[in-house]
Amino acid sequence: MSGESYTAAVVQMAAGPDTGANLARVEALVARAATAGARLVALPELCCWRGPGRNYADHAEAIPGPLTDRLGLLAARHRIYLAAGSILEVSEVAGRCHNTALLFGPDGTLLARYRKIHLFDVAIDGGPTARESERIAPGNEVVVVETVLGRVGLAICYDLRFPELFRAMAARGAEAIVLPAAFTRHTGRRHWQILLRARAIENQAYLVAPGLIGPMENGIPTYGHAMIVDPWGEVVARLGTDEAVATATVDRDHLHEIRTQLPALGHRRRDLFG
Repeated sequence: MSGESYTAAVVQMAAGPDTGANLARVEALVARAATAGARLVALPELCCWRGPGRNYADHAEAIPGPLTDRLGLLAARHRIYLAAGSILEVSEVAGRCHNTALLFGPDGTLLARYRKIHLFDVAIDGGPTARESERIAPGNEVVVVETVLGRVGLAICYDLRFPELFRAMAARGAEAIVLPAAFTRHTGRRHWQILLRARAIENQAYLVAPGLIGPMENGIPTYGHAMIVDPWGEVVARLGTDEAVATATVDRDHLHEIRTQLPALGHRRRDLFG
């Protein structure tokens, strides 16, 4: 597990229904992160297209396809690992698509895709209604991929509230977990940082969490506050509510030391919990 440290970057940006404009911002911000020395650059959820929920399936992309080709070229141009936020992926379910996180290697190869497992459905009396499952088809696979930077796990936004997913990634050896998100301001102010720190502490892993800013399609404001949290629960990089890039060192020796001196992962009762 121990090995070379590297710089990771989280990108914070707004996104709208103009894919070309979104990609121009993505390319500029990724270039800024690469210039700062980042070897892993993480983009927010749905950073390439964000529009009305009723139109999600109409804007879904095939993988591979023109959008993933362009993102792969971006990774190759800067010789980085690019966690390309998430995109809408064509599914086999009529009228619905997947919300899919992608990881590209420094040669532009698509190394992994993760389809968001947990979907946010809620109806509040006298309040807002959200039916993510009406437009998104859920995934069913935990994704951790081996890289020269170590094992990297992928999750998306609302997944943060389900600790069993992160424990499953830790059981598969994840050292860094990338979580692109578009948390709302209402929940973000109360839960975003504390949940990121909890998932990092519980699983003794780095949490790399880029965030979307600006209003969502229903006018609800997003929270931003992209951050990187280390395995001890320390916030080592943090942004506010503006478009920006933040970097931090992912110290694999530090991670190994924490897991050695506090071997909680090895003390799990696998006979009871699997």
